[in-house]
Amino acid sequence: MRGVVLVGTDLQLVPGQKCHWVMRKHDGMKVDGIVFATDEIIQDLTGTKALSQVKNVAYLPGILKASLAMPDIHEGYGFPIGGVAATDLEEGVISPGGIGYDINCGVRLMVSHLSKPNLDAHMDDLVEALFSSIPSGLGKTGAIRLSKAELSKVLTQGAKWAVTSGYGWPEDLEYCEEKGCMDGADPKNVTERAFSRGAGGLGTLGSGNHFIEVSYVERIYDENAAEAFGLFENQVVFWVHSGSRGLGHQVCTDYLNIMRRAVSKYGISLPDRQLDCAPTMSDEGKRYFSAMAAAANYAWANRQVLTHYVREAIAKTLGKSAEELGMHLMYDVAHNIGKIEEHNIDGKKKKVLVHRKGATRAFGPNHPDIPRKYAEVGQPVLVPGDMGRASYVLKGSKRAMEFSFGSACHGAGRALSRTQAKKGISADELRKDLKRSGVIVRSATTKGLVEEAPEAYKDVDVVVEATACAGLADKVARLRPMGVIKG
Repeated sequence: MRGVVLVGTDLQLVPGQKCHWVMRKHDGMKVDGIVFATDEIIQDLTGTKALSQVKNVAYLPGILKASLAMPDIHEGYGFPIGGVAATDLEEGVISPGGIGYDINCGVRLMVSHLSKPNLDAHMDDLVEALFSSIPSGLGKTGAIRLSKAELSKVLTQGAKWAVTSGYGWPEDLEYCEEKGCMDGADPKNVTERAFSRGAGGLGTLGSGNHFIEVSYVERIYDENAAEAFGLFENQVVFWVHSGSRGLGHQVCTDYLNIMRRAVSKYGISLPDRQLDCAPTMSDEGKRYFSAMAAAANYAWANRQVLTHYVREAIAKTLGKSAEELGMHLMYDVAHNIGKIEEHNIDGKKKKVLVHRKGATRAFGPNHPDIPRKYAEVGQPVLVPGDMGRASYVLKGSKRAMEFSFGSACHGAGRALSRTQAKKGISADELRKDLKRSGVIVRSATTKGLVEEAPEAYKDVDVVVEATACAGLADKVARLRPMGVIKG
């Protein structure tokens, strides 16, 4: 067994594996830490807290099997981004740090009948139409203004509210994780401040790494899976990446304050207060879960409204309806969420609470929770990269169900902090470089643009290869960006 010591943590490569590293439990760790990554990715974590955070998560009461990190691992709040942890429902805890501030930040992909040559001449107009029709940036509000009573319906109905309100097609719901609505949401456990911040947020993109992207399918790796997903070479597809906006952020903020008191109340010992938590079945735990589910439903409704706006913009620009253009939703999946799922624990099926923080669900073939259309190949796993290089569609695997609670990477993962990116990258040069590579970009702010420059991210090709190497998901298609709207 080869050993590597980083940030004071003994991380060793598992014999016979290339992308499976283990940190044996010691001190107060209740389980091992496991990182799915190449040697290159591991070495790039030097000088960050990410691996220490993997170790810290292993201290959580009731954690099962291991504290896990996906190949896009980087430093986060409490949990590393790319972190996955399952806890026992009766004896374990729920931690907002394991879900994140942007509850149900997630991504969806729409296919089309269009080929790249059909769109090349229209890209400038299309990007402008998207940018004009979709409010983007920090604190932006949209045209939808809701009363508290109506917003409560959004929090309980999710994407269904949007579809029944005219934003999208009924079939869209079939191709959303949880069909776009998570059970257990209770608006009564969402504060007035959170309601206020969510009142004008539906149909807005937000800031940070959120985006609308027009891409084309550059390469198909798995013809059978691609056919099931409705993908073909040179096909134009559309990404939507956004979350629960200010409402979700406020829910996290509110309950972190509650969890700080709960840690003392229940005598929970933690190595990092950013992991503050409460027993899942406690009053505090139940209230947080119900508020988190409400925020998750808001995010699904938001992405559904954004999907409607994208369809409208494309249809107007090209002079054909979205139906004629075949703009069907392929899939929508969350990557910041806590879910009650059934997994194999010590040879027995058991319901557990799975925290995914910057990690995507990746259920394998024939799982009952994925659309019947995809049953034979597995769940689509959507992995956006950066706006200058590539993104991927993968498929979930049976190995992921065994080793990672059905989880895989959610993107490329940051290589530079936002502060580092702003210091070293010129916005004008970035725009020129992107245009030379065939990518048209519009951004709400110059700051937002440079923070999300390709250089700020790991190479998504490396991350995806590590994901496939670990057996967590298999490659289906590689996509290249053509036009990007940034918050």
